[in-house]
Amino acid sequence: MPNEKTFLAGDIGGTKTNIGLFEPGKRRPRLKTMRTYASRDAKGLETILEHFAKKHALSPASAAFGIAGPVVSGRSRTTNLPWVVSETRIRNYFGWKKVRLLNDLAATALSVPFLHGNQICPLNQERGQRHGPIGVVAPGTGLGEALLVYQDHHYVPISSEGGHVDFAPRTEEEVSLWHYLHGQFGHVSVERVLSGQGLVNIYQWLKNSGRYQEPGWFKERIETMDPAKTITDAALTNGLPLCRRALDHFVSVLGAVCGNLALTAMITGGVYLGGGIPPKILPALKEDLFLKAFTSKGRFQGFLEKIPVRVILDSKAALLGAAISAEEMAP
Repeated sequence: MPNEKTFLAGDIGGTKTNIGLFEPGKRRPRLKTMRTYASRDAKGLETILEHFAKKHALSPASAAFGIAGPVVSGRSRTTNLPWVVSETRIRNYFGWKKVRLLNDLAATALSVPFLHGNQICPLNQERGQRHGPIGVVAPGTGLGEALLVYQDHHYVPISSEGGHVDFAPRTEEEVSLWHYLHGQFGHVSVERVLSGQGLVNIYQWLKNSGRYQEPGWFKERIETMDPAKTITDAALTNGLPLCRRALDHFVSVLGAVCGNLALTAMITGGVYLGGGIPPKILPALKEDLFLKAFTSKGRFQGFLEKIPVRVILDSKAALLGAAISAEEMAP
């Protein structure tokens, strides 16, 4: 018999997968236990769920999984993993009757109305329109975007693959960046700029331009450590000009992309920055560069200046959103 008081939730990313067991709470599902797995070490989601199930004797009332990739008819071929995940396969494998797959950014979006004050950092002091559309932009291993709209007295997430739209350069420097990336990849998506690897791409473009010097100590460090983290740390801690300029380009493009989404969907409820990168570059996001790029849309600058922009600080937001989705399915 399913345990009507527990919900299983998962946040499946290209780098790591969080699996959590939740129970009903006063305002939102309450996390009982969670485990993190290295995604690339597993053959598929079933392998991870089987390990978790053995540890916790699972019989959940429902299960929902946010996954980094498009979900069509309950099935997803992950963008940054060689996995195919299917609601039907999970149901049959574990005998769970209520299973849902949703895009990981849709899961993050679902969490937004339930996040506490200390889980969000404001980048401006604007207040969103009550029940207005909400947008989420999340750079991390890749770049995700999603919307949240209020309908029939509750919020409904809308998935997208907005991270794979064309990168639209706005300046001569960004045109140069586009040419550099086009030579490497052909199609230049926004994700080629706004992701962990995207920051590295910007860094390599600036280094190859010959306008900046790469110190020997940094060359050794970037070749032996996580390149994106190394660039970020050198920009924010050491003020290394090459890294600082790379981060500035990243922040400016991120602001422009957020502004574009806000206009496209008339996001009067607020734009929220999710994913692993924004909390790590918070000092840079708090500078004028981000909001200037966000609002610099000609005649609609005044409209954009009234839209609240927030950074999601909770790394488990997508897991919470998946749990909210699971609870909605429970009897």
